Amino acid sequence: MSSISQSIVLSLVPSRPYLKLSCSLPPTASNNIKCQLSSARLDICGSLRNHVVVKFASNYNSTSTRGLSACAGNMAVTSTFLDHDSHRGDGTFVPSASASSVMTPAIVAPDAANDTTEGVGILKFLEGKSYFITGATGLLAKALVEKILREAPNTGKIFLLVKAKDKEDALNRIKSEIVQCGLFKRLEELHGDNYTAFMMSKLVPVVGNMCEPNLGISDNELAARMFEEVDVIVNSAANTNFDERYDVALNINTQGPFRLLSFAMRCKKLQNFLHVSTAYVNGERQGVVKEKPFYMGQSIAEEKATIASGTDDKQYLSLPQLDVHAEIKLASQMVKDLTKDEADRKMRMLGLDRARMFGWQDTYVFTKAMGEMMIASYKGHIPITIIRPSIIESTYREPLPGWIQGNRMVDPVLLSYGKGLLPGYFADPQGPVDIVPLDMVVNTMVSAMAKHGRQRDLALNVYQIASSVINPLKVGEMFQFSCDHFESFPLKDSRDEAVVIKKMKFFSSLDEFSAYIQYEVSQKMGLRGEEAASTNPRTLGKLQVICKRTVENLVHMAKLYEPYAFYKGWFHNGNTQKLMAEMSPDELEIFPLDLKNINWKNYFMNIHIPGLKRSLLKGGR
Repeated sequence: MSSISQSIVLSLVPSRPYLKLSCSLPPTASNNIKCQLSSARLDICGSLRNHVVVKFASNYNSTSTRGLSACAGNMAVTSTFLDHDSHRGDGTFVPSASASSVMTPAIVAPDAANDTTEGVGILKFLEGKSYFITGATGLLAKALVEKILREAPNTGKIFLLVKAKDKEDALNRIKSEIVQCGLFKRLEELHGDNYTAFMMSKLVPVVGNMCEPNLGISDNELAARMFEEVDVIVNSAANTNFDERYDVALNINTQGPFRLLSFAMRCKKLQNFLHVSTAYVNGERQGVVKEKPFYMGQSIAEEKATIASGTDDKQYLSLPQLDVHAEIKLASQMVKDLTKDEADRKMRMLGLDRARMFGWQDTYVFTKAMGEMMIASYKGHIPITIIRPSIIESTYREPLPGWIQGNRMVDPVLLSYGKGLLPGYFADPQGPVDIVPLDMVVNTMVSAMAKHGRQRDLALNVYQIASSVINPLKVGEMFQFSCDHFESFPLKDSRDEAVVIKKMKFFSSLDEFSAYIQYEVSQKMGLRGEEAASTNPRTLGKLQVICKRTVENLVHMAKLYEPYAFYKGWFHNGNTQKLMAEMSPDELEIFPLDLKNINWKNYFMNIHIPGLKRSLLKGGR
């Protein structure tokens, strides 16, 4: 049996089931071997003081390698030998007896009772757990599934609620929108040819709908199985349109969590119910905003009036009282009284009017706040963790930098700026813009669910995942970083010429902004001066229609974003800071969530905007 000319040096990360390749193989070894060694996992069999079983992601020819060196902590282990007879044929290798004695002093089995460096115990919590996740094909749920399966491949089943015609349709959606999604590239590399089989052995599609009674789950046998098996429920389903119809937004954002809570009451093993909200449920609160749960009927308008007047006498304040059930009834009754043609416009207006009456910026954050109220009021014995991220944008580091799905909140603004269509903006350049990368949101979710799940904590815990207090970013800075990127790597126009952009000009008046945008867009499209006069009348007419539509869209976007473009709130994240203090160094490495570490200029110039271009623009242009 031959051996390779160099040792393959692997580093063992304590409490993490990975063996990391830390030096390159000799030229005679194939890339395939390198990949399979990189994806190795350490499977603890009995006591590691006696022997170790090393499992590789797929079959590996044991005759290619004899010598392995490993280290644990600061202690080195050398020359463990893998005999050919120890290859079991299933990709599993057992060191010989002589090797075991060498490894004894360095590698010790994790012991929760004695290991003071365990921290929160995130990996231990994830091991073998089964999950029920709503909003399964959305950005956040996909990233959560990817992280769990990458860090805890021995997890149980992940039940995914999917809107579909039937089981086959749901299965096809899981395959096309999750299994084949580029976000899972690292998992695919880890598992190689077994990737699809691995994914389908973990993911269980559940045909259903958050907007229907019993979550629209008609498969009673599957529901009964979930009641027996589910350990953690994650609700990431939401309608995020700022000006959605009031009845539609109430149905999913307010009533949806209540329906899911009713389902959770029947889960026999449930350790945590994690609800994804938004930091902007804090509405028109200003200053440093703390992580406080909502109680039923709480109104931001009432809070502001109480602070301004110095009294909490509701009769004196003469403010309308928020009644969540009355809001649901109001929307339901009003839609019945409207014709189909007028329902859409009037229900959108109703949502915005009701939100602003009670102190919220728009229908989305208002209905999400009422969803939190429903959870707090009807939680019973269910352990609840509420996650409030601010503006979720592309991944910072993992599983790959700059991954994003869809055209999110600041993205249409940034891309319009890069295309030269938005040289000015209706915003305060000194105001905060609170951005959080997707992977850091997921890491906080997993860490928090593990902490409170292990403790069986029946309290309602709130985590604001936000950067505005610990690593503030100003609106003006965001646009300057974007300007720096587009000047260095400009987009191309329809004539394949580089788009020249201007430094962003800011406006505090919507009328002035609208007039400026009208002039700039029409000039860019050649609708002014000699260029317009020489244009074919038919072409000119088409350009005028496009110009009008573009300006209307930009002004509408500015109106919709106005409350956030001039927002004066900074979200405190003290609970996340406490969580970090409880995590071990290894956990902080595996689940990084410290937003202070982000360099915003680097993030926008080299990670986020390049990711946007890859995701949303053909050819990245």
